[in-house]
Amino acid sequence: MVREAKAAVCRAWDEPITVETIQVAPPGRNEITIKVAACGVCHSDLSAATGKIQYPPPLVLGHEAAGVVIEVGEGVTDLKEGDHVASTFVSMCGKCRQCVRGRPVLCEKAQKAMFTLPDGTVRTTDSEGNDLNVFGACGVMAEYATLHVDNAVRIEEGVPLQNAALVGCAVMTGVGAVFNTARLEPGSRAAVFGIGGVGLNAVQGCDTAGAEMIVAVDNSESKLERARAFGATHTVNINEVEDAGKAVKKLTGGVDYAFECVGAGAVVSQAYRCLARGGTAVVVGVADPSDRTEIGTLSLPADERTLKGSWLGSARPQYDFPRILALYEAGKLKLDELITQTYTIEQAPEAFDDMVSGKNARGVIVFE
Repeated sequence: MVREAKAAVCRAWDEPITVETIQVAPPGRNEITIKVAACGVCHSDLSAATGKIQYPPPLVLGHEAAGVVIEVGEGVTDLKEGDHVASTFVSMCGKCRQCVRGRPVLCEKAQKAMFTLPDGTVRTTDSEGNDLNVFGACGVMAEYATLHVDNAVRIEEGVPLQNAALVGCAVMTGVGAVFNTARLEPGSRAAVFGIGGVGLNAVQGCDTAGAEMIVAVDNSESKLERARAFGATHTVNINEVEDAGKAVKKLTGGVDYAFECVGAGAVVSQAYRCLARGGTAVVVGVADPSDRTEIGTLSLPADERTLKGSWLGSARPQYDFPRILALYEAGKLKLDELITQTYTIEQAPEAFDDMVSGKNARGVIVFE
């Protein structure tokens, strides 16, 4: 059956996000429909609404969610009605070169379907019957969503769904950058540039992985205070120093790992400059396509430094999502504390405004 759902929609780049009633079609082959319980408010959704991420509007926002399966399509065997799932904007076809070599986050098929389902079509239309694209093959900032089965990960029912939703992006991106991309070694020194939702999770990832020194870098004292609660041992307020990279290096003697969670070439350069010899800088933030990073080329061979990227924390969603939730249940990762405010779907525009102002660690839209 076709279901009506209230959803957050981007109608045109740089125009206000609207809340509309949309139609969600039932699942086709290898698809499921979920009743969404909660959806995190992520800066990437805002970037799509402004055109920084160029997914064509009209676009149903949302990629970081959790909910309950209410209908399964033909051919679905791994999920059933009643299962709890988290959405993932990275699917895994299992057949392309990247999937076969163990890098599903770089799945070639998924890369071709970033604003539709994998077959290039959508299951969402507006009140006039016009197709609506979906962010990251998900479009889960809505009461209902129909996804390809590869864009959903089954999770244990004991985990609160509003907490589980955050694993779909913020937690996986930040913690995964530490665990999977950097493979941070216990006793290391680390710095995290940018303490938004992702950076905060990079901080707690460093703490969980056993970093000896964790420096949080931001221009907001409230965010730096929050970082201390998540494991930062030192902080640098960029408003109080001439060069954040130099300040971090002076404080630490050079870090083994630096994580850039802003999405700006100038900040990447700072993160790279604060490395010790043999250090690794991981670029996590999503920059404008025209942005550029400057580094000293000689330092690459002479100091054996590494500059690398991390997309969704180099995730293997079907493996990593349950692993992260198990760490949460064991008391080794904070999820409850990440949610600083919840909103109704009607309050979605307000939730984005609060995110821009830096009010929340993570705002979450909760559905009835």
